[in-house]
This record gives sequence, C-alpha cells and structure tokens, in this order.
Amino acid sequence: MGKELDQQYRRLTSRFPNHEQRPVVGIAGNSDATNYLLNRDYYDSLLEAGVVPVILPPTTSHATMLSYLDLIDGLLLSGGSDINPVWLDEDPIPQLHSINPLRDGFELLLTRMAYDRQIPMLGICRGIQVMAASLGGSVSQDIYAENAGRTLLKHSQDAPRPTATHLVKAEEGSLVAQLLGETFAVNSFHHQAVRECGPHLRVSAVAPDGIIEAVESTEYKSMLGIQWHPESFVHEIQNPMAPLFMWLADEARSFQAAKRIHQSIQTLDSHCDTPMLFADGYNPAVRQERACVDLHKMTEGHLDASVWAVYLPQKELTDDGRASAVAYADKQIAAVKKTVAYAKGMQLATTPKDLPRIKRMGDKAIFMGIENGYAIGTDLSHIARYKKEGIVYITLCHNGDNDLCDSAMRSANTHGGLSELGRKAVAEMNRCGVMVDLSHAAESTFYDALRLSSVPVVCSHSSCRAICDHPRNLTDEQLKALAEKGGVAQITFYSGFVRKEGVATILDIVEHIMHAISVCGIDHVGIGSDFDGDGGVVGLANASEMINLTRLLLREGLSVADLRKLWGGNFLRVMDQIQKAAHPAD
Repeated sequence: MGKELDQQYRRLTSRFPNHEQRPVVGIAGNSDATNYLLNRDYYDSLLEAGVVPVILPPTTSHATMLSYLDLIDGLLLSGGSDINPVWLDEDPIPQLHSINPLRDGFELLLTRMAYDRQIPMLGICRGIQVMAASLGGSVSQDIYAENAGRTLLKHSQDAPRPTATHLVKAEEGSLVAQLLGETFAVNSFHHQAVRECGPHLRVSAVAPDGIIEAVESTEYKSMLGIQWHPESFVHEIQNPMAPLFMWLADEARSFQAAKRIHQSIQTLDSHCDTPMLFADGYNPAVRQERACVDLHKMTEGHLDASVWAVYLPQKELTDDGRASAVAYADKQIAAVKKTVAYAKGMQLATTPKDLPRIKRMGDKAIFMGIENGYAIGTDLSHIARYKKEGIVYITLCHNGDNDLCDSAMRSANTHGGLSELGRKAVAEMNRCGVMVDLSHAAESTFYDALRLSSVPVVCSHSSCRAICDHPRNLTDEQLKALAEKGGVAQITFYSGFVRKEGVATILDIVEHIMHAISVCGIDHVGIGSDFDGDGGVVGLANASEMINLTRLLLREGLSVADLRKLWGGNFLRVMDQIQKAAHPAD
C-alpha cells in the first residue's frame, strides 16, 4: 500500500467507532445486453443527501430480489426506457419507444414487494410510472396520442438537462408542496406519464396542461413519485431539487432506525381474530388480501407475536347455547394448534419466556386467548381446562350480557356488573393464572373485576373515550384505575373506536396511544389491533404496516425503552405476574 493510502488507513483505524452507519438506498436502472446503465447524477444526489447508494441489477431471480429488499432502507426508481404495456394487459401503440423486458418485470415486482415492506420510495420519471403501474394504476403509452385534439406542453425537451422548462402546480398541503413549494419549475424529458394513480396513490402535482407530475401515498407511507428529473440539478450551486433526496434520506434513516428497534425488542399484538378466517381455508404461509395477519405480513411489519382470539358471538343463555359455545371454543382451540403446527415459521407460545426463544429461532409466536366468557358457560372447571390448552386470557364478555357479567354494548344491565358466577370466575382465573380481560365489559363490570382480582387485569383491545366517545372505550378514570392496579390498556385499531366522524387513520392511533400514555403512564399501555375482527385503519390496515407505527411514535419522542414496553413488554409483564401468582393446586 502506498504512503497516502497507508495514512488514510491509519486515520480510519485510529478511533472507534470510526463512522456512523448510514441508511442504504437501492437504485434500479437501465441495462442492455452487456452493461448496466445508470446516470451518475442519481448516485451523486444520494451521496449528497447522506445515504449509501447501491445499484440493484435487474434479475429474474426472486430469491435475489427479496434479498435486495432485506438489505435496503430506501428505494430509488430511476428514469429510462418505456414500460412495455403488455405487463399492464394492453397492446402497444405505434408511438411506443424502446422497452427493456428484464427491467420491466424486475422493477414492477420489486416495487410491489417494497410497498408491502413499507420501504421508503422515490420514483423519478419512469419511476413514477412504475409505482403507479405496480400498485393498480395505469400509464399512458404516449401522452400526445392519448390526448389528440388537446394542446399539450412539449414534455420531451431539447434543452440541457439541468434547465427548467415549465411550471408545476402542487396540491396545497401535499408532500411535494412541503418540499418544493406549491409552484415550482421543472425540467421535462418524457412522453409517457401516469394515466391513473390506482387506490394506493393520489395526484399531488400537475403541469399546466393537466399531465400528472407527482403522486404520493394515500396511506401515510413514505412514497413519492415525480415525472421530472431532479437528479440533473445535483451539480448546480443552488440545487432546487435537493429537498427531494434529503426527504428520501430522512425516510430511509427513520425506516432503518425502526427496523433496528424491532430487532432488539419483542413486539406483540395482544388481540387478533385471525381464527375467524379458518372456515375459509386460511393458510398463514399464503399472503392474502382478506387476512390482516399471516407470516408474510408479520414479517413485513416486523411483528414477533400475535394473540389469536377464539371469538364467540353472544347467543342465548340456554343449556344448549352454552354447550354449543364450549364445543365451538374447543374446536377453534384445536384448529389454532393445528394451523400453527403445520405452518413453517410459527410456534405456539403460552408463557412470556417462550417469545424470546421463538424469536431467536426466526419464527413468529402465536398465543391464544378466548374472546367471550360465554365459552365457560356456567361450569368454571372449563377455566382450568382452557389454561392447560394454552389460553392466556379470557375476555369476560362480548357484545351483550352473559352469565358472568354485563357488557358495554347491547346490555340490559342484567347483573349490575359482575354476577355471582362472574365473581367466582375472576377468582378462578386468578387461581389458574389466566388473565382477566375487560375489553367489551361494562364500566360496572370493569370496576367490580378490578376490585375483586388479586392480580392486575388487562384490556386487550380498547381505546380512549376522551378522544372517541364510544362505550367500548376506556374513560380516563378507567385508565387511571387500571394503572393503579398494575394493569395495561392495549390500544385497538377498530375504526369505530378510534374516530367518531371521518376516516380513521394511523395518525388517530398515535393520538390514542399518546393520550393513554399521558393519562396512565408508559408502563400501562400496549397495542391490541383487533386485526381480522374488523380492526384496521388507513395506514394501519394489516400487520405489514406495524413498522410505520413505530416510526411515527419515534417522531413523537418515545424512546427505545418506551417502545419496548408499548410493543408487548407491559402486556408480557402482566402475563408473567399473573402466571407466577397462580396456585392451581388449591
């Protein structure tokens, strides 16, 4: 090694740590028969933004493609050749220019998979079109042919590339407006454009002639597509497009941080109704739109564990009804065990110590709960039996009063809270080490159980009534009382419990979480989505999007220690306390 290189080497190795690990952004680009082609301006723009750019050569190997996605923290889709309309089930028109079949198939699939994984994306020129095409939108093969009779701007200019040639108008409040302003000038080198955004994207900027110039996510994801070439301005003294690359760098940094946190903590969702899907042939190894929770989505959202609730609707309080409820609960418990046993990548968990072991093995942990004490009937011996089957909690009721207690919904105030049988059930659950779950319970039931239970209780899927005035939600007084007893409230995503009017979103979930923390403290709040039981809001529609919640909570100022508690630590602490306090031999 020469003298100069040796000096650099010694400087690099004279301190530790000697660098700050930067997020990695993959770049997809053109290729021909012998070369991979990428304008260096893309690479330089990312370097200036403070990330590590890596080139992702197109490939037909799905294993390689998925490994790319495991490695990167952000994705830049660059400009280049036309998209072959055959990929979109269209025939080509004469105005179509050169296409690249290898690149098309690779990028369309890569983008769809990156979307599932919540990877931040910036699409440039062809890239915006790939984003739309891969997510249910469509692309104009030639804007002039499709707009015959209309006067369009000259979008394919002969000017030098870092020369702005027309203005763009951004939607007020849009991401691109925040970055560049509501009106700004761009360069223009294209003849294809986004025709329709599809359900996952919305138009956020247009040219004076109405051609779509920018799109962004409708689901609070880190996705931005633009039709011009901002990388061409990288060497300008005053680079007007630098904010776009800084945005991608910041989003990639946030995504990288969230992934690292999820790797270092245990993440648990305390209530999912996934067993309700079993009758339709549910398979956790298959990613299906109708399922909010499966192995793919748990992996994409970096979720380690889920409590699958055996749900029973409240029916008649007759001997036949109770017998049917017990039989159905037994059937569903057996079905959960069979499903988990046959699924590669899942294991059944029954105690808090199971989760770290299962996570180290690279698998997902599935706990079991029963939703509705109707499954007990009037025979309290079922509680001990359910405990032996692996049940970790029993929700005392669902919608409607049962033999144990009054419900928050459809209640006739049958018992004025807990019935005498319900009081005995709480004591028996304490004895057996089964958590008492008070979601769905009337306030009278809630306070009765809180007073009677010798150990903390939980609300596996309830939100805050101060924000959304619904009887299923917890008042501030209930939150405080729950915390004083050492219990935990698991914030749920069911839209009706999240927002009274308008469309519920991930921002509302953050508001409920932060409110609960402010009322009862970080040690008494968790997450219970109610996925597959109608739980899910825009931006938190399924388990794949859980990582985005962590990113928003980090922006709210929560620490890693806070997130460890919120993402299951509090719930598992209560579970451990209850199981250790059990005295089943009595």
